[in-house]
Amino acid sequence: MNIVDFRSDTVTCPDGGMRKAIFEASVGDSGYGDDPSINELESLAADIVGQEAAIFVPSGVMGNITALGSHCRRGEAVLVGDKSHIYRYEGGGLSAIAGLLPYALDDSSGLPSPESVLNSCPEVNVHFAQTSLLCLEVTHNDRGGLAQPLSDFKAVVEAGREKGLAIHLDGARVFNSAVAWGVDVKEYTSSVDSVQFCLSKGLGAPMGAMLCGSEEFISRARFERKRLGGELRQAGFMAAAGIYALKNNIPKLLEDHENGQVLADTLAQGGLIVEPVPQGTRRTNMVYVNLAEKGPSSSELAASCKPKGVLFNDMEPRRFRLVTHLGMDREEVIRGANCILREALTA
Repeated sequence: MNIVDFRSDTVTCPDGGMRKAIFEASVGDSGYGDDPSINELESLAADIVGQEAAIFVPSGVMGNITALGSHCRRGEAVLVGDKSHIYRYEGGGLSAIAGLLPYALDDSSGLPSPESVLNSCPEVNVHFAQTSLLCLEVTHNDRGGLAQPLSDFKAVVEAGREKGLAIHLDGARVFNSAVAWGVDVKEYTSSVDSVQFCLSKGLGAPMGAMLCGSEEFISRARFERKRLGGELRQAGFMAAAGIYALKNNIPKLLEDHENGQVLADTLAQGGLIVEPVPQGTRRTNMVYVNLAEKGPSSSELAASCKPKGVLFNDMEPRRFRLVTHLGMDREEVIRGANCILREALTA
């Protein structure tokens, strides 16, 4: 059975060119700084996002926790979106590992408002955990994976600067936003103090993420990564995949976005409630669907589609997510959409 897998863009597999790059990679002991492929990847990543330096980490979650621990002292507070990945989907690591207190802001638009940033830092007083960091997420997974206007992003950054906060960008899918707006990714990444982006999502590498920032920040981050067990040895094989991804797969994200729009249109025309794209934003590779009160729940629908070869994640009892990605062609997208329609509307 040919599976149509809408669960995530993490399900991508290396193509022939990436597999060849992995096989031929030059490697060394990355712990000693001797892995030429790791060194090349870190230099390339820093240059692409307009930062001074970068380190390779096994996952985006580790990249975020490493950033939090590098920016903040234990007991300080961090501003996060109330549905952000750092706050909701990283096992409480910001508190359990980094020792930080989250102040959760409404990010229903995909970003906290500048006003909420300005109003959420407590006065300097021994009773209150002092805020030292603002975390933003682009694109925002749980808010529809939409590409927010660059002007909105910059306004929130400016608010954080006004309050004297360091700014970390959870840019797991930041290249999707840049491609959606047709801008250089530096428009998002060069104005923040640190940025994490994933190699293993839409860019198609089998593992890994990059954490980028100033030379001084990355020096601290290397220490934090070591404490988390993230220092690898002959990691050049994975670095070669990352280099290939950055050099070849960023433009391909546009096809994922186009497939996402076809998927949304097919489902909406068939009678499902597709979450709309608010004015001023742009769809990327995610489609969120809400189910009517009558009929199967999202988990029941996912279960009924699975034997037909269509996979997706139920996010809430009557809300589910579909993600298009590298290696998925238009025919698969339409076939998957039609299967979902049949199961949802004939149950």
